[in-house]
Amino acid sequence: MNMKKNLFLIGPMGAGKSTVGRNLAKKLKMKFYDSDEEIEKRTGADINWVFDVEGEKGFRKRESKIIYELTHKKGIVLATGGGSILSSVNRKYLTSYGIVIYLKITLEKQLIRTQTDKNRPLLHMKKSLKSTLKKLKFERNHLYKNMSDIIINADNYSSQTIVKNIIKSLNL
Repeated sequence: MNMKKNLFLIGPMGAGKSTVGRNLAKKLKMKFYDSDEEIEKRTGADINWVFDVEGEKGFRKRESKIIYELTHKKGIVLATGGGSILSSVNRKYLTSYGIVIYLKITLEKQLIRTQTDKNRPLLHMKKSLKSTLKKLKFERNHLYKNMSDIIINADNYSSQTIVKNIIKSLNL
């Protein structure tokens, strides 16, 4: 099962994009990239540090550079950061150079999956986790939906089941 076209995973934090992406790439014998991991590799620092030093604006600038570069590769699976779709330029690259797969989860499942996570700078705000996730959901979910080619429910399924559902949706 070798694909020539890129597969781009989008969705909110906690949807499982990185885990599903790794498993999907392995199953399809494709190269896997995670945009956040690429930023960390190139800066030599974690995402929290980039946010602390450069702010969200600086982080988003780095993210756009990575997304541009990775979307122009061939035959890859890319797990994007949850906020990467906020940039119209990023949305254009993702929709132009591959199949966009939205991993959709409920707010309740997202709360469970992110409540102990210390590596997500947007969750370190003064507001409650639930109100932060609600705000992000309101700002982003319509973008995920509008730009996706495939929507996969990632709520109560293992990453292996989600991968099978993606492959089924791709008609492979």
